[in-house]
Amino acid sequence: MSTQTQPRHLHSLTPLRGIAALWVVLYHYSFQYFPNLHPDSYTHLVQKGYLAVDLFFMLSGFVLTHVYHDTFSRSVGDKYWSFLRARIARLYPLHLAVLLLFVATALAVRTVEYAATGSFPAIPLKGAESIWALVANLFMLQGLYASVLSWNYPAWSISLEFMAYLVFPFALPWVWRSNGRTQALMAAGALATLCLLAWATQDNLNQWDGPQTLLRCLPEFLLGTLLYSAFRSGLAASLLSSDLTMAGIVLAILLLLHSGGPDLLAVPLFALLILAAVANRGRAAGVLNVRPLVWLGDVSYSLYLIHGFVEYATTRVLGLGLGIYDRKALPGGWSMALLVAMVTACLLMTGPAYRRIEVGGRRLLREGPSVGRLTLAVAGRRAD
Repeated sequence: MSTQTQPRHLHSLTPLRGIAALWVVLYHYSFQYFPNLHPDSYTHLVQKGYLAVDLFFMLSGFVLTHVYHDTFSRSVGDKYWSFLRARIARLYPLHLAVLLLFVATALAVRTVEYAATGSFPAIPLKGAESIWALVANLFMLQGLYASVLSWNYPAWSISLEFMAYLVFPFALPWVWRSNGRTQALMAAGALATLCLLAWATQDNLNQWDGPQTLLRCLPEFLLGTLLYSAFRSGLAASLLSSDLTMAGIVLAILLLLHSGGPDLLAVPLFALLILAAVANRGRAAGVLNVRPLVWLGDVSYSLYLIHGFVEYATTRVLGLGLGIYDRKALPGGWSMALLVAMVTACLLMTGPAYRRIEVGGRRLLREGPSVGRLTLAVAGRRAD
């Protein structure tokens, strides 16, 4: 494996993460939430937004390998718990904060119903938005059966990603020490697993509910790890670094998604996109790393988690406030206006959530209460 110096921060991957997060938001809001918009009448690009999660899984494997390949290159030892602490600090503060927003909103809705009817419906013990689902979310287990364990339904994927974190430090030394042939066999095995999943689901990688989601997450996370090894080795670096290659890959992805092509084919194309993005130092990198896209990438995790809450709150406002319980009754114009309002609300909420909860909470858990309080104070002053 090459020992060439690699950049500390893989800049172009941050905007990719932001684009993927926004793609998921548009998929959930337009294709699923407002049925009268019918974006599939013009393109399947929005309809295929669930594939952004597959890109997320590969990006996570790639970036974590970049960060931890030296730490775990030989063995795990006592570094495992430091790694898990860092991962919990990365995911948990915002996950918990948004989860509490869901619970608070559910209680507020019940309070309004009590004022109107004199009846206060209890939060159920089982099912979605239940006490049991709350416990599952607290322990990051909601992804195993998201349909009955979800308060914040997009959070199924961070649950699966956390499960990948549990095995990552043990798998990385084995992957990192393997020769090129063995790594190629690992990649073939990961792709074969995804092929099996695609065959069993009739090429529908939108698997978010049940243990089969592990067959989606873990192979793609492994592919991200192997992609980083390929990147470090300089595999096809000169070809992948050109703007023409980047443009060709992006065009191929857009054509595949626009035409509603096979889900499975998106996985290798996403792999090429990741390699081309980190290798490129030309105009493509300049376009990707414009300030709005970098910001969108920075807040992508906040955007991903918060958009589920905005949808949840909108549903309650439409029902209790406006008496609209069937969104099929909304004409296309009203649906589009609400979609724009919801996306705007998400973007307005993500900045403060990123600074105050995601960053502040991460430092609080990793470095202690005094540092966490200082971080929150600084973030607050910058926001004012």
